[in-house]
Amino acid sequence: MSQLTIVAKILVKEEKRDFVLAELLKLIPITRAEKGCINYDLHQDNENPNLFLFLENWESRELWQEHMGNAHLAEYMKATDGAVEEFILHEMTIIG
Repeated sequence: MSQLTIVAKILVKEEKRDFVLAELLKLIPITRAEKGCINYDLHQDNENPNLFLFLENWESRELWQEHMGNAHLAEYMKATDGAVEEFILHEMTIIG
């Protein structure tokens, strides 16, 4: 198994920023406690406060996929439906 890095870009509607941020913050302690989670860090862009990035590292892609199937992510998706303008997810492998 090789480590998997995830970069998740979340661009939210300005009027929904505080709501989505609160929902994103709820995910952090739950996810950090999951099996295989090395780090799960939320960042906010300094120039565009509506842009958030999760930088994540997982022990394996399989354990990340388990995370993606968890109820708390489904609840987040339902709660923020219509509040997110763009969601882009990159699966990456460290090379250096």
